[in-house]
Amino acid sequence: MLSSKLADLVLLPFRDVLRGLDRCLDRGTPALVAVLLGLLLGWWIYVPAHELLHAAACVAAGGEVRRLEISPLYGGALLARALPFIAPGGEYAGRLAGFDTRGSDLTYLATDLGPFVLALFPGVWGLRRAAASGRPFAFGLALPFALAPFLSVTGDLYEIGSLVVTNLPPWSAIETRALLRGDDLFSKAAELARAPQAPLTGAVLATLIGLLWAWAIFGLGSLVARALGQGPVRARNPR
Repeated sequence: MLSSKLADLVLLPFRDVLRGLDRCLDRGTPALVAVLLGLLLGWWIYVPAHELLHAAACVAAGGEVRRLEISPLYGGALLARALPFIAPGGEYAGRLAGFDTRGSDLTYLATDLGPFVLALFPGVWGLRRAAASGRPFAFGLALPFALAPFLSVTGDLYEIGSLVVTNLPPWSAIETRALLRGDDLFSKAAELARAPQAPLTGAVLATLIGLLWAWAIFGLGSLVARALGQGPVRARNPR
């Protein structure tokens, strides 16, 4: 029974997406185009919202935000006019590049977790609602919000895993913390490859914790959606 429930949880996001697509693509190519257009708009909205929620969560948890980079493509230049800590540009689509947690890992954790409230609502709920009513544009629009945890496995969720791991005795030394902590798994992997006696076990564990967080967040979003009347997307009845 436990293994069956675990399998259901693991498969839940895939089922919601695939069954939702099946329900939304009845009208062929026009529906597919609508999904893609919704996805593009959803991603354009999600990126700056994600970064602004990082900043808001940091401040709410007692930290300080000094520099939030958002690409001009996602409205960084416009947002910089209203919020002085925003800098248009940077290496990434968006990144909280300068912040101070005042030495608190709890503030750091809150900063990382802040944007995932969008997966709890409207993310999973919006995805399921659009699928249930067969609205392809709305379905595409909801995809980045609902699937944000999985899109962030090598970014924010790896960083969350690294925060947990570096509070454990084998990886709590200052030098090891510097090696493991970060919001870019690929960049960290390159650093570890160059480091003598690299803490590879810690990096693997941090990655696994991040993966577990991804499913946990989607699972919580599923519970919120259920409470609001949107259960998992059902397979379409064969004609």
